Amino acid sequence: MSDTAPLKLTRDTFGAKQLSPPARIAHFGLGSFHRAHQAWFTAHSDDGAHWGICAFTGRSGALAETLRRQGGLYTLVERSASGDQFEVMTNLVEMYDGADVGAIVDVLSRQEIVVVTITVTEAGYRLGLDGAPHLHDTELARDVEILREMAQAVRLDVRVINTVPGRILLGLEARRRAQGGPIAIVPCDNLPRNGSVLEQGLTQLADLISPKLAFWMKENVTFASTSVDRITPRTTDRDIATVAQVTGWIDAAPVVTEPFASWVISGRFPAGRPRWETAGALFVEEIEPYERRKLWLLNGAHSLLATIGFEAGHSTVAQAIADPRCRHSVESFWSSARRQLPDLVDLDAYCAQLIERFENSRIMYELEQIATDSVMKLRTRITPVIVAELRAGRDCPAGAEALSAWVVLVLTRGSFPDAEILAVTTIVDSSVSTTADLVRLVDPRLIEFPAFVNRVEHLVNERTLTRGTTSAQTPLTTGAD
Repeated sequence: MSDTAPLKLTRDTFGAKQLSPPARIAHFGLGSFHRAHQAWFTAHSDDGAHWGICAFTGRSGALAETLRRQGGLYTLVERSASGDQFEVMTNLVEMYDGADVGAIVDVLSRQEIVVVTITVTEAGYRLGLDGAPHLHDTELARDVEILREMAQAVRLDVRVINTVPGRILLGLEARRRAQGGPIAIVPCDNLPRNGSVLEQGLTQLADLISPKLAFWMKENVTFASTSVDRITPRTTDRDIATVAQVTGWIDAAPVVTEPFASWVISGRFPAGRPRWETAGALFVEEIEPYERRKLWLLNGAHSLLATIGFEAGHSTVAQAIADPRCRHSVESFWSSARRQLPDLVDLDAYCAQLIERFENSRIMYELEQIATDSVMKLRTRITPVIVAELRAGRDCPAGAEALSAWVVLVLTRGSFPDAEILAVTTIVDSSVSTTADLVRLVDPRLIEFPAFVNRVEHLVNERTLTRGTTSAQTPLTTGAD
């Protein structure tokens, strides 16, 4: 087809009208990662033809409109070091703006929708790592009040709901009223114990909203914990042009990803699920070892490179890992992290595979993309290793380096987009012990180790002198999907 003029990708032009599986999964956080990961695993399951996906966007409805014009079709580009493989995905069957609460009520009320998956970034849950809802968050607090009023009304007259927890609870209240039956909720973001954390958070919020809803959820809603892995960079105009040139399809929303994909799942699915294991997913009783391995070794290395690599002038993971100093820091951090991991997996092989994946220069995974929401990411990926090492009487030099590089970047260029931007800004603008307070913001446990905090402060001073500036710019305030 590449020898002919490109055609717009739609179900009509692709001949995919018959390839519309019935909608049985709802997804919150329609973006590149979901389309490269959960949608891919579902499509490649041996029963994938029976599991269509209704997806809601996160921050903007633009992608839903783009995909709607294409009938939900998009091109998945698996980009290895040696070349590209192209596949048109057909299992997105309904796409909505996440703000369309009427659609949320409709979709979650359907008895045939039996699984909800979520990819909204760690910050999107608005929960602490213990599951406690961030009720100081004005949008979440407002949503709770609105949902409480709606739950008391005879009719569920929908109103604007801004947060993901609020939208999910609205959908569950609609399902309760419609007697939609049991459903499984599957968070797929890099939060430790993500299923348990979300269950605690939504349960506490439901208790505030409606005793009926809270009781119904305990009887009908299950939560699975997951560890997800597939490096998926932002799609560029060049990627769109490549798809058109090679495949002959004009696709406004292709996704580029690496060949590697991993999904580890622990939990019950009371009303059924796709046979994801036939596509390579791993179902386990205990998620924590797999979760920690991925969070600390892969995500931890990414966040470390997003600080020291960005500081060194690199823009992508491949560039940073090719820098001997950055690579040494990654390997040093891995040495610390591996001491905290069980021997149930071959960590030597896992780390070697990570280096190979990081070195794939054809995957343009931008450090600035990784650096969004750095406070939460450092808190979940870096500081647990630091704290464990310090409590064992050991040092964690790469952890100190990562924190100090992040502090310097905040002071000299302004914070990357971050859900905790107000707290970062307040410290930068008014604290007399900026470094210590920024460290405390990331993880209060680190203040128990003054020698470590002093080391971070020393490294900050060294880095600041090297950069030749101490001026703080206004932190950025917008995020990215």
